[in-house]
Amino acid sequence: MTEFWSEIAGEFLHLYPTGGRLLAVAGADADRSRRAADDLAAALTAAAQKVERAHSADGDEGALRADVIAPFRADRSDRVLVVSGPAALVSASARGLWNYTVWQLAGDEQPHTAASVIVDVTDPDAPTRRFADYCALPSAFGA
Repeated sequence: MTEFWSEIAGEFLHLYPTGGRLLAVAGADADRSRRAADDLAAALTAAAQKVERAHSADGDEGALRADVIAPFRADRSDRVLVVSGPAALVSASARGLWNYTVWQLAGDEQPHTAASVIVDVTDPDAPTRRFADYCALPSAFGA
């Protein structure tokens, strides 16, 4: 775990300090999302949060809602669910599921316009935050 992920965890906890909180880590590469989510979950655990992890390799929204989100919401305890997977996690129909979304990318991949935070994991051992100029993206990007 790096100081970088501790800062992202701190931002998330500042915005969502208590309750059942849902956090998605998505991107073009589902396996890469898994590592980023594991690092973020470790930072949240180090910040004294109860963390649950799930990974959706295919981003099947129906299965995710039924098998992961619904049981999590049924239990009203104070904890964070970190779900990783492909871009489908933050599709237009799934966006409302999450309190916070991390979009991870590498190299010249484009960011997702609906992400709470964009993380460049070109070097997974030294991630950096990227601030994108959405004015430069086509209007249909991320739809």
